[in-house]
Amino acid sequence: MPRPRRRLASTCIGTVTAGLLATGAALAAPEEQSSQSDIAMGAYLDYGPPGVARIPFLSNWLGGKEIRVGHTYLPGDQWAGIEGNVSFLDDWAQWRRQRTDRLFVLNVPMQERNEDRVPDRQVAQLIRAGAEGQYDRHFKKLAERLVALGVPDTVIVLGWEMNGVTYTHRCGPDPENWKAYWKRIVNTMRSVPGQKFKFDFTPNRGTDAIGWTKCYPGDDVVDIVGMDSYDQGPGRTFDDQISQPYGLQQHVDFARAHGKEISYPEWGLFRNGDNPEYVRRMLQWIDKQKPLYHTITDYCPHGVWQCKQNPASTKVFREALTPQRPDPVIPTPVIPTPVIPTPVIPTPVVPTPVVPTPVIPTPQIPTPEIPTPVVTPPVVLPSPELPSPVAPSPVEPSPVVPKPSPVVPSPEIPVEPSPVEPSPAVPSPAVPSPVVPSPVEPSPLVPSPEVSPVVPEVPVSPSPSASPSPVVPKPSPEVPSPSPSPLVPNPEPSQPPKPTTPPVNSTEWCVPINFGEWLSKLVGKQSVCIKVDWGRDTGFWPF
Repeated sequence: MPRPRRRLASTCIGTVTAGLLATGAALAAPEEQSSQSDIAMGAYLDYGPPGVARIPFLSNWLGGKEIRVGHTYLPGDQWAGIEGNVSFLDDWAQWRRQRTDRLFVLNVPMQERNEDRVPDRQVAQLIRAGAEGQYDRHFKKLAERLVALGVPDTVIVLGWEMNGVTYTHRCGPDPENWKAYWKRIVNTMRSVPGQKFKFDFTPNRGTDAIGWTKCYPGDDVVDIVGMDSYDQGPGRTFDDQISQPYGLQQHVDFARAHGKEISYPEWGLFRNGDNPEYVRRMLQWIDKQKPLYHTITDYCPHGVWQCKQNPASTKVFREALTPQRPDPVIPTPVIPTPVIPTPVIPTPVVPTPVVPTPVIPTPQIPTPEIPTPVVTPPVVLPSPELPSPVAPSPVEPSPVVPKPSPVVPSPEIPVEPSPVEPSPAVPSPAVPSPVVPSPVEPSPLVPSPEVSPVVPEVPVSPSPSASPSPVVPKPSPEVPSPSPSPLVPNPEPSQPPKPTTPPVNSTEWCVPINFGEWLSKLVGKQSVCIKVDWGRDTGFWPF
């Protein structure tokens, strides 16, 4: 039983290991970069407002690297400056308050006339005066000023490089009283309500005038153990700077032994000119030791941005601190796995069943409504009105009647009218009309077209043709004797039925409607009928 477990465990471990190896290289670089970015970095650019204004430009020059440390110095020529009565503190305080992760580092002299090359004997007297508390009020005012500006957590680099010979606040002339004086300053400033100051004990690298450990005032009044380290002796190489007495390594060891954080408030080029190897090694050392902060002194001959004397060192500094952002490209390896294009087998062309597109819309064919407008054909009715204008034509022969009146007796009347006047006068109704007025009975004769052929011949022989009409009025008795009426039907017996049919003078007209075979089977044969009153009393009777 234990073996399967071991195998399973081995398999899991192997899988995890493979994953880590696949991404290990990619993850290693970001970790190193992130560790570098966790260290607060800054530069001394100027003590006043110009120093504040230049910070964004330095950040841009470094590819957007965040400058989290603002570093400046109080003037040590008079106590007023040490008390913080300088306007540029307002500018730095404003910059610090904009971000909670920023650090404001302020170098504070312990004596006035700090750079006046005061002799050791006089320095010893000033140290003793300070240890006795004669200068406490000045540092209390400074603490109150910083708290009032909203920067109560300022890092105070008090009496920096005390192991050297440059400043009046040096330790060598009287180390014991110097430590007592430091304690008085720290306790005085910590007594101000609202303060959160951190005090940074920062000697020069190396022995200098005195071993800096002999000036250490005690763990209770020190929060950070810093070191200013420029490219100068003692030591010819960077390795010498690390291993020499009171060098970089001893500094780190001392701080660790006392449980303190470390810092590098000042570092940069100096005696060895443009030395890119020093810059590279110093940045590597900083990255390895993880100080709370570091700030390069960026003016000539120490600097790399504002100072143009050190191009090789500038290149190294910029490349080392510019954030490297190509790491995000790593996600590309994930791409190969999605070879899942196989699902492209969208064989489910199942959409074909959708084909049953119910052509049900066909029922819309019931457009039977269309026939209803066909009812309009009744407009054809005006056709019956055509005969009405023909009525006046018979009026013309009436005036001619008086002339042939004597010729009435001639029996040739029926023979001669047949050949002549059909073409010019639509005379078909002309002859019957004269017969109609005398007896109402001729009305049935009007439709017969036979009468018309008799009339046309009248023009050929004017004397005989006109005779029939006048004869009728005078010898009314003779009209019945001759049989003109029977002669009319004889010539065309077949035609009378068409005009004599009731529809000619009928009061009802019917028009058949054709709906097509399909609809006619459903509806049946239909017709539209219209009745017109042709009664004589209506005024429409044409004859």
